[in-house]
Order: sequence, then C-alpha cells, then structure tokens
Amino acid sequence: MANGTRGQDDREEPPDDEAALSTRLQRLGERLDRASRPSENVNGPRQNADASAFARGFRLSTELVAGVVVGALIGWLLDRWLGISPWGLIVFLLLGFAAGVLNVMRAAGVVRERQLND
Repeated sequence: MANGTRGQDDREEPPDDEAALSTRLQRLGERLDRASRPSENVNGPRQNADASAFARGFRLSTELVAGVVVGALIGWLLDRWLGISPWGLIVFLLLGFAAGVLNVMRAAGVVRERQLND
C-alpha cells in the first residue's frame, strides 16, 4: 500500500469519494431522463402553440416584405412610365414600408382596423 498500488480487496469497494460521485452521477442521469421525457398532458398543446407562433411570425414577416416589394414595384413602374427616375422608386418604397409596418401592426393586434361607422 505504501507504493501507491491497491490491494486485491480495494478493487471490490471503491473509496468513499468515488462511491459518492457515482451515486451523484446516477441520480443526475435519472433526473435527466425524467426531464427529457415529455409529459403526456404537456405534449399536445405545446406543439400546437409552437406551430401557431411560427405561423404568426411567418405571416407578420410576409406582411412587411409584401408591402415593401409592392411599393418598390409600383415606384419602379412609375419611373419607367413617367421617366422620373429615381423619385418614384424612392417615394413608393417609403410608402410601401409604411404600409407594411401598418399591416404588421394590424395583424399583431396593436392597431385595430377601421370600420365604416368609425
């Protein structure tokens, strides 16, 4: 034992610190298994909420991009038709951006849509 080697009986029982470590690792593994296993009552609504949030984010980004693209297209066409390049593109690009932001705010529920009786 003085030379740092273990005897035959030391191999059967690990030292106290190794036993405590292996116990802690085993408990950690059990907790990770429980945490990684989805619960039955949480699985359904969670997936629906994620898909709904993804769809809403996609819709909002599409509203913004569509406003900018339509404004740029109208401006470019006016530039070609009237020969006022680049002013039509600049003005309608800004108007398209403003329309896209307004559409996003309406779709998100920040601004309510106007009614005829307002």
